[in-house]
Amino acid sequence: MSTINRQIRLAARPVGEPRPTDWEHVEEPVEQPGDGEILVQVLCLSIDPAMRGWMNAGRSYIRPVEIGEVMRAGAVGRVVASRHSGFAVGDHVSGTFGVQEYCVSDGLGVTKVDPAAAPLPTYLGTLGMSGLTAYFGLIEVGRPEPGQTVVVSGAAGAVGSVVGQIAKILGCRVIGIAGGEAKCRMVVDEFGFDAAIDYQSEDLRKALREHAPDGVDVYFDNVGGEVLDAVLLRLARGARIVVCGAISQYNSTKPQGPANYLSLLVNRASMTGIVVFDWADRYAEGIAQMAAWRAEGRLKSLEDVVSGSVAEFPDTLMRLFRGDNRGKLVLKIAD
Repeated sequence: MSTINRQIRLAARPVGEPRPTDWEHVEEPVEQPGDGEILVQVLCLSIDPAMRGWMNAGRSYIRPVEIGEVMRAGAVGRVVASRHSGFAVGDHVSGTFGVQEYCVSDGLGVTKVDPAAAPLPTYLGTLGMSGLTAYFGLIEVGRPEPGQTVVVSGAAGAVGSVVGQIAKILGCRVIGIAGGEAKCRMVVDEFGFDAAIDYQSEDLRKALREHAPDGVDVYFDNVGGEVLDAVLLRLARGARIVVCGAISQYNSTKPQGPANYLSLLVNRASMTGIVVFDWADRYAEGIAQMAAWRAEGRLKSLEDVVSGSVAEFPDTLMRLFRGDNRGKLVLKIAD
């Protein structure tokens, strides 16, 4: 075990896209756990669009990362020292360990995971927060019914790909929106969506009319902006819009709100924001169901794993906003 803990700390609040000067690279001695604590060696970091929002000051669903603080990140790791009765050396665990090589934790919010049952990155994706967001957001807020039309933006991403697959399991017709021919092909061929729309090369409104002639019953929104506005014009009566994210807006200095929101009134539709933490007491239920679907071959996992070091976190994060990733983006920093 190394005696040095390398970290990435927030040095400044970004304006627009994060820049190298917004980060501080720090090295400090590895802490040792006290009574009731564990020391975790971080193996894989979860790279999420939500990180961009956590860097901003102001009120949100979670407190912002403070200047000088280790950047918040979900992760999986291995317990390398323990003074906690619930964890033993060698246990693999997931939790919010931050962008660093080692983390001392009191065990709150830390969950044991089994690398024999699924690869560790999967516990950050389909069997982690991304999958849980998809599961509860679609089922509890989207409330899809068999035969209904579900549209998912960011369909090749960590959350969107799982949303579409669950909607298919529930008997829905599923249309994915993604950027680029390769991603759209993957959405249909690998994840089993009924159709995919390439927003980069197709007329989105025309394609939605073609693929959803009777309207959209459930829209799971991961991107916001112009894509949201286009789908608003195709809502069916009583449609449900699940607002999960708006990656098209996160680095904008002039965010765009929906221009076509009156479609909610005309179609007696609803738009509801979701935060996965609201279902924390049911995480085990969601993971058990998705693990069962995965074991049956009905739910596929896709992790885009970048091998590197903590120092490569800033560049890896920017892959999300360039649209370079497919599935769940993970930075692997140790074996």
